[in-house]
Amino acid sequence: TFQTNVLTELRKWRLSLIEHYKLQMREEKEKQTAHVRQLTNEMENLKELLHTYEISIGRKDEVVITNLTQALERQKERTELMRKFMLWRIQHVNAKQEEYANRIADKQFRTALLKKVWAAWRSLSEEKWKEKVAKACQLRAEDVCVQLTNDYEAKIAELTAALEQTKTEILQLHSEREQYEDTMKKAFMRGVCALNLEAMTMFQSK
Repeated sequence: TFQTNVLTELRKWRLSLIEHYKLQMREEKEKQTAHVRQLTNEMENLKELLHTYEISIGRKDEVVITNLTQALERQKERTELMRKFMLWRIQHVNAKQEEYANRIADKQFRTALLKKVWAAWRSLSEEKWKEKVAKACQLRAEDVCVQLTNDYEAKIAELTAALEQTKTEILQLHSEREQYEDTMKKAFMRGVCALNLEAMTMFQSK
């Protein structure tokens, strides 16, 4: 029957729309997984750097060793907290995107279903108005689709802004790491200079 065919076509349309949104979500998750993997590798590099510094300063002044170790531990903890926060942000954005896509698909499906059923009922009860009602339904459905499309694009823009903010935070973390490494190098060089001056003083006194 006409109504059955309408329902079948709408179900196919809904499934196709959901698959399209799921594909977009999967691509976004893959990109974010790559970012997380990169952050993990960087954290491992920091751990290796910490180990190298610990070996290098093993025979230096005890106070300098204590200060450097505490600073490295604080930086490591901060890096771990930032990584966990970024993972949470990514999961939160993914969940919001998937929820919004499903809601839009369901809304479009229900709206189209109501329009088609109403048009079918009108065509059966008032045959002479069939063409006029179908045309009106088509125009209304187009208006609804345009409105839903605009809403979805606005939401995508919002989520894109959130992702850009996340990228900015990652870049800031990189900058902080570079500043920290520079500070560590300067502290290490100061420790070496202090030891050299102390050695020279001892030789001069002898």
